[in-house]
Order: sequence, then C-alpha cells, then structure tokens
Amino acid sequence: MTRIITLFCIFIAQIGFSQSAESYLEKIRNNEALLTAFFQQMPKGGDLHHHFSGSVYAEPLLERAIAEDFYLNIETMAVSKTKPAKGNWQTFSSLKNEGKLEYYQQQVMQTWSIKDYNGSVPSDDQFFDSFMKFEPTIKGHFAEGMLELKKRAIAENVLYIETQLSTIPCDMNVSDLTDFNSKLRQASAQKDEKATLKLLDELYKSLQQKDAKKYALDFNNNFIAKLHKDLKIDDEKFTMRYQNFVLRFMEPVDLFKNLTIAFISANDSKLIAGVNIVSPEHGENSMKDYWLHMVMFKYCHSKFPEVKYTLHAGELTLGLVQPEELTWHINDAIYVAGANRIGHGVDIAYEANSYDLLKYMFKNNIPIEINLASNEFILKVKENRHPFTLYKEFNVPIVISTDDAGILRSSMTEQYVLLAKRYPDVNYETIKKYVYNSINYSFIQDASLKKQLIKDLDNRFKAFEAKFSKN
Repeated sequence: MTRIITLFCIFIAQIGFSQSAESYLEKIRNNEALLTAFFQQMPKGGDLHHHFSGSVYAEPLLERAIAEDFYLNIETMAVSKTKPAKGNWQTFSSLKNEGKLEYYQQQVMQTWSIKDYNGSVPSDDQFFDSFMKFEPTIKGHFAEGMLELKKRAIAENVLYIETQLSTIPCDMNVSDLTDFNSKLRQASAQKDEKATLKLLDELYKSLQQKDAKKYALDFNNNFIAKLHKDLKIDDEKFTMRYQNFVLRFMEPVDLFKNLTIAFISANDSKLIAGVNIVSPEHGENSMKDYWLHMVMFKYCHSKFPEVKYTLHAGELTLGLVQPEELTWHINDAIYVAGANRIGHGVDIAYEANSYDLLKYMFKNNIPIEINLASNEFILKVKENRHPFTLYKEFNVPIVISTDDAGILRSSMTEQYVLLAKRYPDVNYETIKKYVYNSINYSFIQDASLKKQLIKDLDNRFKAFEAKFSKN
C-alpha cells in the first residue's frame, strides 16, 4: 500500500497540482493502482452494511486459536474450545509437535475466508459455512475485533461503521406455545395477514410476561454499552453504532422471540441504531418463512414505531432459486415489512413490477446498500449483470458497503475501485454523493452527531480535494 501511495504522490507532483479531483479520476479510470491510492485517501463516510464477525480478518482469529490451544477439526477446519465428542479433533499444540501446524494454518485460512479460493466448493457454501467454523474464536473477544475494525476504518478514512452485532439467541421459555410454529406457518401459507398478526399478538403478549426486556437491557448495558465505553470507540476520528439482528433459519416462535428482543434493544438504546435479519436468504427456512418474517417486522414496527430496520432482501440470482422466487422478496421487504433500507437487492430486475418498485424506493427515500465484492463472489453477479445501474437509473439512493470484508479479503477502498472501474459514467461528484448518503441514511439516532459527521466529512473532502489544486 505504501508503494501505491508513493506512486499517487509522484503522479500528482508530475501534473503540478493543476487539475481537480474529478478530472484526475477520469484520467486514471483504467489504472487500478492509481485508483486504489485515490480511493484509499478519499473520505468514505460510513459502512452501513457490515457484519461484525465476517469483517474481522482470519489472521488474528487463527492466532487466537493457536495461542489458546483450541481443538481443530482436521477435516472441516472448524475449531472448538473444548473437544467435541464426534469428529477428528486435535489441539494446535499437538499439530505443532507433529510438524503439521503450518500445513493446517494454510487450510484454516482457506476455509475461514476466500483466500486462494479455487472453486472446489460452491462460492456461496464457502462463504456462509465459514462463520460457524471460526465463531468460537470471536466469543469472549469482541473487544479485539472492535478495535481491529476501528483501526482499519481510520486507516481507510472511514468515519462511521454501523455493524451487525448480536450474541447467542436468548433461551427465554415459551412453554405452552409449541403449536404456534405450525399455526403461524399455516396462516403464512395462505398469506392470511390478519390471522398471522393475531397469532403474533398472542405470542407477543406471552413473551412480554417472560421478561423479554431483561434480555434486551442485558445486551444493551452489560455488553454493547460496556464495550463501547471501555474501548473508547467513539472519538474525533471515528464513530460506531450497532444493529441487533435475528437469524433466518430459526423456527418462527424462536425467531419472533429474538426479533421482539432486538426491537426492544434498539428502542431503548441510542447505541443500537436498528434491527436486521441475517443468514442465507435461499436457505430452507428462509424461503419457506420469508413472508412470515416480513409480517413479523411489520408487527414489531407497530409496537416500536421509532426503531429503524434494514433487511437483506433479493440476495438471490437466477439458478440459485427457482425463477418465481426472484419476483417478490424486495417487494415484500418494502411493501409488507416497511424496510427503511434494503441490503443487496440483487434480484431487482426480476421483481414483479420492478419499475414501480424502484420508483417507490426513490419517492420514499429507501436506499439500497450495494456490496460489489460480496455480490461478485457469492452470487457471481458483477459488471452489467449487477443491478447497480438499474438503481442509479431510477435515482434510488445508493450507499456503498463492504458486507463481510474479513471473509472476502476486501476493504471499503476496493468497493470504490470496483465502482469506478466498472461504471465509467459514475463521475466523482456522484461518488461523493454516495459517500454523503452513507451518513445521511445511517440509523444514527442523535441528530447532532449526524450533523457533526457531515461537517467532518465536509472538512475531509476539502482537505482531500486541496491536494489537486494549485498552490
């Protein structure tokens, strides 16, 4: 990176500081090294589509596993603090004693991330399967991850991260409600929204009696607020906020239980900026219960109308699912759930009445979170196949994000390099607008803080653009 920045400085010196940032960008469109130096130094606002565990690079996770002598499954490359009953597990110390540590280190790196990916397994499996394999190294070490992300953000000139961070789903007892899963799915199969909402209301009242708020407050105060304060995350260079989330693969009652807690969490804390739903959208429960999940968000919104939420929707492509399944996920995320932002939105061209949907997103200021490197690796969608230009054509607010930079071996800088290389009609002023969008459309609850971040962004752009002006 130092050599790239040096190249950038030499080039600027050669042109005598005689042109604008916009004209310079047009000159370097086809030079990836110069683009990288340009965007590395350009202010990049916020990263709004950001998974905490997937954004930590594999190297420190592996170092931790070795230092704490975790057990490694030498077939799957999963790790465990204690030895599981089944599987071929060995400690890292035993592998070292046998002279096999270096070999397995390489295997782990290639399993926990896309490093040296060779296509031996489907790319979506490679990506989604990695999370559970390294998860034990994240538990109890959230502080190290937060500091790593902050340090990297500052180095990249990123002001703000809105990361998706939660803990183990609560084990709140919901006895006497075991038949609710089938009841909810029956109502969902008929798309009977009135019946579904009635069932959710009954379930919600039961959950309130089980002290859902206790779990939310514990997460807010004893986890997020404590880490945030102890680590001094917010300062004059950087700000972080959090999205609580639920897992799509859970059974309906369990998912709704955790969704209720997530909404209470966001409602009661300014650090919890909003709520999200994660895990593969094409998974069995994800597909079967998708409409039901959207109604759950609608219900929770009725109880907590001030809470913002962004939804992974349309992270699908032709071949991954049946064609008819591409026609309604973004529609339902917006029209049923009432999402404030959409994450990915890759299948928009296939959505029913997509032009009307895009017009609605524009009219109602519903941004799309574009994740170029992620969509290319997981879905094999890039360049003109990617719907970026479709969203741009309809003036839908666009924000550029990383998704899971650690697993993808990527960065925020790379997202802007890809944007500039692939879409030459996107000029500097438009890119700059996307940067400002990433603050303006953030879920930051404190209006004065958002205003301060915009002011900071103004000053950073002024300093950056001055590099291209005559002395």
